[in-house]
Amino acid sequence: MNEPEQAILQTLAELQTAVESMRPANPRLGLQPLFARLDDLARQLPPDAAPELLHYLRNKSYEKARLWLEGREAENARGTCRESKVESRGPGAREI
Repeated sequence: MNEPEQAILQTLAELQTAVESMRPANPRLGLQPLFARLDDLARQLPPDAAPELLHYLRNKSYEKARLWLEGREAENARGTCRESKVESRGPGAREI
């Protein structure tokens, strides 16, 4: 796991803790900085970062990103996203 991925995992754990500690009656104050940090960290990922992780972060699927980073991808429920997979990212990219 590279440094940006480690930082993302740590931030996702902080986000989960913050969400779990919220009371239903209280507004969700304090989460915006965590969301902003996750966006910033996602931009720091290398170009060859795992497509699954990039997809989860781009779509704000933070629990799925956390499970993926923890090596628990099998626990991720299949979503409704119909984004096609692309064989390569270059000019000759084609859907598979």
